[in-house]
Amino acid sequence: MSLKRALAATTALNLCAAVVPAAAQDSSITIATVNNGDMIRMQGYTDQFTAETGIGVEWVTLEENILRQRVTTDITTRGGQFDIMTIGMYETPIWGANGWLIPLDDLSAEYDVDDLLPAMAGGLSHDGTLYAAPFYGESSMIMYRTDLMEKAGLEMPDDPTWEFVRDAAIAMTDRDNDVYGICLRGKAGWGENMAFLTAMSNAFGARWFDENWRPQLDSDAWSETLNFYLDLMEEAGPPGASSNGFNENLSLFQQGKCGMWIDATVAASFVTNPDDSAVADSVGFALAPNTGKGRNSNWLWAWALAIPAGTNQQAEAKQFIEWATSKDYIELVAENEGWANVPPGARTSLYENPDYQAVPFADMTLKSILSADPLNPTVEPVPYVGIQFAAIPEFAGIATQVGQEISAALAGRQSAEEALSKAQALTEEEMEAAGY
Repeated sequence: MSLKRALAATTALNLCAAVVPAAAQDSSITIATVNNGDMIRMQGYTDQFTAETGIGVEWVTLEENILRQRVTTDITTRGGQFDIMTIGMYETPIWGANGWLIPLDDLSAEYDVDDLLPAMAGGLSHDGTLYAAPFYGESSMIMYRTDLMEKAGLEMPDDPTWEFVRDAAIAMTDRDNDVYGICLRGKAGWGENMAFLTAMSNAFGARWFDENWRPQLDSDAWSETLNFYLDLMEEAGPPGASSNGFNENLSLFQQGKCGMWIDATVAASFVTNPDDSAVADSVGFALAPNTGKGRNSNWLWAWALAIPAGTNQQAEAKQFIEWATSKDYIELVAENEGWANVPPGARTSLYENPDYQAVPFADMTLKSILSADPLNPTVEPVPYVGIQFAAIPEFAGIATQVGQEISAALAGRQSAEEALSKAQALTEEEMEAAGY
């Protein structure tokens, strides 16, 4: 099933709610998930889970920012709308510590929890207990058009600098033909533009807070980061970039309108899929850029499945999680759609499999994941854990507001200095109110 056909099928799945008639089901679970390609692909296979178990599945499929709002509201108010939530490395340890999630400490021996990549299992645990199972794991990297790079007379290094990326982006830009040298996230959101910019800022020597939790958004390093980003997007980015998140940039790249795209490693299977991408045969990969200060601009993330403590379908939810994040599910997708389209980044055994090692982006994805260090994310010391986020409860709200200011700067409604001044003030206010 191509991604385009899977996207179309999602509408029908959501309209019908369950994948089989209710009379054929012993029980039913409701899952909230993000509208990313791998999650949509999973919905296309859910009828097999229902056939095997008698458990029906209802899907609530949402855009990334909206998903985060809905599941956060539901779990903090104990709304009970969902039996499984798609969450990530930011929420899982915090919500697990609060007792809001069911521990996944009794998964079956066949599931082989020890096969999960340590970076993924660690980021989805609290005090050594797993609270969410990774459906796929990711870092971020550069995806680029090899034909445009060659036309520009350049060769992409495996570990490029931001200066090289800027020069290459300008050289590849051809606005008369709707080709832009680089596509980067601009849509406001703590997991959208701020995920990208926080990871980028690490390479420039910036940090959200100093060792005493004092906000640092008025620092020279943040100013250098934001001005570089804004100048680059003005010189080589697409129009309307302040509205572009992961899915929008994916579409632009697949249409051949981006020379480079720095984003989630999971996108590699979509940009190299000839059913969906017009440039599938001319895509290369490299590590996210650096500035020579010892940090690359890559993040670490997993979209994972977790069970809220208020569910009445705990056993059924665990059955689904074991099915959807298992080795067998990976084999199922590989058999039907090829190894390039399996969910990446979650299991050690996948990267030991010779069939998967032959996939052109497998090695760079693993290198990117292994190079990400959430315990030491910045050049200068910080009191928080996390690369593209600070793992404190207040971060999501703060970074959402900061993201709006930076998106406004990208749209030309204010300067970088104005955006960072407002960001510093609101972050100081929020952190003081929270008692830091």
